Amino acid sequence: MPTLENLFSRLESVKVIDDSISYLQYTPINLSVSNVGLSKIDMENAGDFETYVENILQKNEAKVAFGGYNEVRNLYKSSLLFNDEAREERNIHIGMDLWIKSGTPILAALDGTVHGFGFNAGKGNYGPTIILKHSLENHVFYTLYGHLSMESIAEIEIGSLFKKGQQMATLGNPSVNGGYSPHLHFQIIKKIEDYIGDYPGVCSKKDLDYYLENCPDPNLLLKIN
Repeated sequence: MPTLENLFSRLESVKVIDDSISYLQYTPINLSVSNVGLSKIDMENAGDFETYVENILQKNEAKVAFGGYNEVRNLYKSSLLFNDEAREERNIHIGMDLWIKSGTPILAALDGTVHGFGFNAGKGNYGPTIILKHSLENHVFYTLYGHLSMESIAEIEIGSLFKKGQQMATLGNPSVNGGYSPHLHFQIIKKIEDYIGDYPGVCSKKDLDYYLENCPDPNLLLKIN
């Protein structure tokens, strides 16, 4: 049986952000520890960071900034969610982020049903989150959509069906999305274990091999570049 990654390679590209925006209007963004320019930005100030993203979009004549898979970041240092004394620091991002204004329509990547949803509260967390369950040639897997608006989870139900490309949500703002500049966290998950409406989107170096295997690069589906 072909691997899930091989199946993704056969599919046409999919979108999870407003379908009216062409991939030609996407530009990469580097939020890794290698970007020394980030040291000049107050990353805890969502407004300052949104200005930083908007400047990148304007400079590149783009509407969406994307990136972040397997990226080591300093974004999480001030959040106890990722840094507590009992565990190794979690600072490696294992989904893809798509940075665009709040209220932007969010689309289902593939046909799927709602596996779980919820409000993951707290600084640095997802805020409103939806996870879809998919089946493709005997592979069962999941896609996670984080940092949504509260309206996105107000009337949704477990088992609800969304078709590929159907609007399922809108992006949230910093007051509900964990305090971040508005963006979608999109992640593929093979084995979701006992998680409902939540799943780690950032891991430690010690656990990286496991999460890279369990959470393939979202760009295998999106095919942005």
